Amino acid sequence: MNKLLRIFKHRWMDHSDTLRAVPDDMAGRIARRVAASEGRHTGEVRLCIEASLPLSYLLRVGSSTSLATVVRERALTWFGRLRIWDTEHNNGVLIYVLLAEHAIEFVADRALARRVGQDEWQSMVERLATRLRSGDFEDGLTQALEEVSALLVAHFPAEAGASRPNELPDTVVRR
Repeated sequence: MNKLLRIFKHRWMDHSDTLRAVPDDMAGRIARRVAASEGRHTGEVRLCIEASLPLSYLLRVGSSTSLATVVRERALTWFGRLRIWDTEHNNGVLIYVLLAEHAIEFVADRALARRVGQDEWQSMVERLATRLRSGDFEDGLTQALEEVSALLVAHFPAEAGASRPNELPDTVVRR
């Protein structure tokens, strides 16, 4: 895509597009699912839905830097901004969706990343992308959350009867 067209596309999309894709009632249901998920494992899960990239990111897309690289960098920025890297067991996960590019990234903290291969994450991305392309945002995000939860339960199950603090908010970040 032409750089100028990409910039225009990203400047055209805004927070209202994110709210249409994930309205308040859906965001509330997903947040409750995140909370329920976190009761079964020691990880923390965050979802971030962003309409478009900031101009500073768009300007980096070019001959030496691919769009995929820039989207991954943006997801990593959100991973840090949301402090997912700062959890007790280093097993947090970010599910990042960039609406303008129909791009998806799963970012796992180091403890989980050592145990789950890139092929498995890529399969999850592809399944979520299929659901989102069909307009099935809630079920797609729920399925992705359940798949992440299954990985966390398999590798970092919650101890029976043990309580632990919720380290990060369960809300969906919508930008």
